[in-house]
Amino acid sequence: MTDAQAPTLADLTTFRVGGPARRVLEPADEASLIDAVTACDAAGEPVLLVGGGSNLVVSDAGFPGTVIRLNALKGIDAEDVMACSGAFLRVAAGEPWDNVVAHCVANRFVGVEALSGIPGLAGATPIQNVGAYGQEVSQVLARVRAYDRFERRVRTFSVTECGFGYRHSRFKDEPARWVVLSINLQLRLGPDSAPLRYGELARHLGVEPGGRAPLADTRQAVLDLRRAKGMVLDAADHDTWSAGSFFTNPILSAEQAAALPADAPRYPAGDQVKSSAAWLIEHAGFHKGYGTPPATLSTKHTLALTNRGGARASDVLALAREIRDGVEAAFGVRLVPEPFLVGCSLES
Repeated sequence: MTDAQAPTLADLTTFRVGGPARRVLEPADEASLIDAVTACDAAGEPVLLVGGGSNLVVSDAGFPGTVIRLNALKGIDAEDVMACSGAFLRVAAGEPWDNVVAHCVANRFVGVEALSGIPGLAGATPIQNVGAYGQEVSQVLARVRAYDRFERRVRTFSVTECGFGYRHSRFKDEPARWVVLSINLQLRLGPDSAPLRYGELARHLGVEPGGRAPLADTRQAVLDLRRAKGMVLDAADHDTWSAGSFFTNPILSAEQAAALPADAPRYPAGDQVKSSAAWLIEHAGFHKGYGTPPATLSTKHTLALTNRGGARASDVLALAREIRDGVEAAFGVRLVPEPFLVGCSLES
């Protein structure tokens, strides 16, 4: 395990904002990770787990404890590949998620191709139940192994025990309790994608919604769409200096949904209705590129707040508050941030 000179959290996050940590550890393996977390817990030391840093906004004051990075925990292992049952993969928490998708597409494992280009590490995917273009990771997850910091033991959860919902899981409910160590994916075998439920992606590929396309074509189409929205990391593109989508799509009651303008997007979500945060933001008057540098909306997508260079967390949060409050004033809908806010909040 290395105990690096503590950089600022801006160096460890895709938003590139955040103050210093007291120290940063990079455990070399799973056992060292558990030992580091256990030692910090026993000493009463605050712990911040950081993977790819793509879903974090850290305060300008930084983090008054130990940052533990998961990047060294690598590995994609096929535990079983059979025509009848598909592929069963074990993926270490520190494996970059897009590497996992690329591996699956190359080996004709079906079910994560629409999740191409999502930044971050595999261990973060069940926490947020990451999703895009009609797929969610919970659709292909079989098991999650996690270290329980309260009971000080490793536990394995089946997908039905993970409490998955829209951008939600039991691990997100108790972030101070769980350290995801590995995930298991169960994937169908074949040359073509899962049914394409997302209209934009289906149109891009020239197929009807519900149809299929070759896996490699589907992956490339998703990367093309995400890149056009500034959602594929590129150090030279300030539209990608962000945490991706800053607000989740709101889940509304039927009454709330009915109060929206007639042309507002509405999608069934059980006995509730999901709308589009991006639509609400834009129609509340916040256009692409809105704001004053160093923090503005992306010039490519209204759902991403960006650091144009030299932004502080306070700049990002001020813009987020303005947008949240403007949407609420216009439509009566209070948007909820998707990134984890560390040492800061949207409450002024």
